Amino acid sequence: MARALGREGNMLRGVIYHTGFPRRDLHVVSEGVNVTPGLALGTHVAFVRYADGSTMLMGDVAVTEDELQRVTDAWLAHGIGQTALHKHLLSQTPDIWWTHVHAHGHDAVAMARGLRAGLDRTGTPPAQPPRPSAPVDLDTAGMEAVLGTKGTVEDGLYKVLFVRRETITDGHLILPPGLGSTSAFNFQPLGGGRAALSGDCAMLADETPAVLKALRRGGIKLVELHNHHLAENPRLFFTHFWAVGDGVALARAVRPALDATNFVPSPTG
Repeated sequence: MARALGREGNMLRGVIYHTGFPRRDLHVVSEGVNVTPGLALGTHVAFVRYADGSTMLMGDVAVTEDELQRVTDAWLAHGIGQTALHKHLLSQTPDIWWTHVHAHGHDAVAMARGLRAGLDRTGTPPAQPPRPSAPVDLDTAGMEAVLGTKGTVEDGLYKVLFVRRETITDGHLILPPGLGSTSAFNFQPLGGGRAALSGDCAMLADETPAVLKALRRGGIKLVELHNHHLAENPRLFFTHFWAVGDGVALARAVRPALDATNFVPSPTG
């Protein structure tokens, strides 16, 4: 699979094979902020093997508007489905779209090749050695105190993940915790303890109004409200959001929205 995808992946929580494809080729500006690849320009794909020998592929792929149609055609020709098409950013240049991919079958390498056929029709750059983590100019201790869990520093960003408590299924298959059902809060340092926040919150239908209201009360801008799946149970909705401000203040602003959902902090690894 790594050979088919053109880069090595890593195991998450012992059951998910994950590979990232950051769009380091793009220079994207959203509301005056130069967006780093880790904040909102990442492509992530994951594979899970089941007891019957089958494998599920799920992913979220960042493409430019010029790339979108030819990428879609390549995936359709290789049996890779798309379950969502949306944006993560406001007022961005150039226009970037995110498309969710899905496949299920008994030939994981063939699915990887099909995924690669679409990625090869984008400007996604070759794999690069991982960059060493360095301290970020944010009061992470204060943010962790507000959010109630520790985050991680990766590629110059501070990230905090939460997973749904419920067992989520896709058709008859159980999704491992954290696969397609996470709430992610990504903070890009801007200097002086300030950050750009780009996030994604997974919600049940009856949680959605409270989450959206809490985000807006905190001054957080809403970007999208959509689904990532076609056949999940319980049904999940996702909202992407954006804000710029003091890191601890941003953590306080999103905490009420998090409290309106049924989450626990994500295990690492």
